[in-house]
Amino acid sequence: MNFMEQYNLTGIVIGAATFMIIGLFHPLVIKGEYYFGVRCWWVFLLMGLVSLGCALAVHHVLWSTLLAVWGASSLWSIGELFEQRKRVEKGWFPRNPKRSESK
Repeated sequence: MNFMEQYNLTGIVIGAATFMIIGLFHPLVIKGEYYFGVRCWWVFLLMGLVSLGCALAVHHVLWSTLLAVWGASSLWSIGELFEQRKRVEKGWFPRNPKRSESK
């Protein structure tokens, strides 16, 4: 950590990790809706609340920030999950033929 602080790289690391976290949630939402429908929204809620709680408890700026980004991305994914259902209904994404439709 001293290396990052010495060369002022903390912001770059946070930016790159944020980019990767957001990039990870995009396929998680798509696959989650495909396999489970919107029924898995509570997993994103739980993950978001736990991550935000941990961000409050962690004192190191880098890890606290990354936990907060993870938590915010999790909570944002709840809305995206319901939007994904609409995108599937429009035919923009494939519907899972093996999953029963329960809204």
